[in-house]
Amino acid sequence: MVGTQLSSGAAGDASTWTGAWADEAGTAEFARTLATSPAMAHATLSLQGDLGAGKTTFVRHLLRALGVRGRIKSPTYAVVEPHSAIDCPLMPAGEPLAIWHFDFYRFNDPREWEDAGFRELFAAPGLKLVEWPERAGAFMPVVDLIIDIQPDESLAQPPSDPDMTEHPAEARRVRVKALTPTGHRLLEALP
Repeated sequence: MVGTQLSSGAAGDASTWTGAWADEAGTAEFARTLATSPAMAHATLSLQGDLGAGKTTFVRHLLRALGVRGRIKSPTYAVVEPHSAIDCPLMPAGEPLAIWHFDFYRFNDPREWEDAGFRELFAAPGLKLVEWPERAGAFMPVVDLIIDIQPDESLAQPPSDPDMTEHPAEARRVRVKALTPTGHRLLEALP
C-alpha cells in the first residue's frame, strides 16, 4: 500500500487520502490499517468503483482484520449480509462488533428501503459498509468515509503472496474522502 498524506479539499471542508494497492496484499494491508481505528466501530463507509473494481475483496479483508470468522459472502443477491466480530479489538471484552455489508447494485426501488428495515439497520450501532449507495437514492443516510477504488494497470506487479487471488493486472488506485468527524478519525489511521 502506497499513499499520500492527508490533504484538505478545495473548500477546506473535507480531507482525502490517495494511494495505490499494487496487488491484493496491498488491499489486505490497507484493510488491516483502517481496522485499527476505533472510529471503525460506529462508521458508515461508501465503497465506490465499477463492477470488479475490488470493493468486495476489500470488505472481506476488512472483516477479517476486524475479527469476523467463518464464510464471508457477497450481499449481491441478498442486498445485505450481517456479520459479527466476536473478538474485535475495537470493542470491550465480550461485546461483539455488529457489521452490515450492503450491496445495492440490484436495488431497484428506493421505496423498498422502509419495507426492508434498512432505516433501523443504519440507525443501529455498528459498522455499515455500502456498495452502490447511489441506488438507495435520498434514503441513504450520511456517509462518514468514501473509498473509491479504480483499476490501474500501470501499477501491476506479480502477487506478493501465493495465497492471494487477485491477478497481477488488478492493481488499484484508491481515493479516500472523509465527510464527517468520524471519517476524519478514520483517515488518521492511514499513513
